[in-house]
Amino acid sequence: MYVVYVLYSKGYDRTYTGMTMDVSKRLKQHNAKQNKSTKAYVPWIIIFIEEFNTRLEARKREKYLKTGIGREFIKTFLNSQN
Repeated sequence: MYVVYVLYSKGYDRTYTGMTMDVSKRLKQHNAKQNKSTKAYVPWIIIFIEEFNTRLEARKREKYLKTGIGREFIKTFLNSQN
């Protein structure tokens, strides 16, 4: 099972979108500063998860969430959580 996830750094008001097969392990890596693009914004929390059967489907959704429309969706989702 492939997972597309969105992380949120409350202290910096930043989001990060990624794809993995093990979300808890990946979150630990982000918070341990093992990812170059996220290490400056720790701590991260997971705000959104979607599961897919194939890597291709997950990658397609990840790419969509990184577009302008996808980022707007994430903002809307984030605002509904608060």
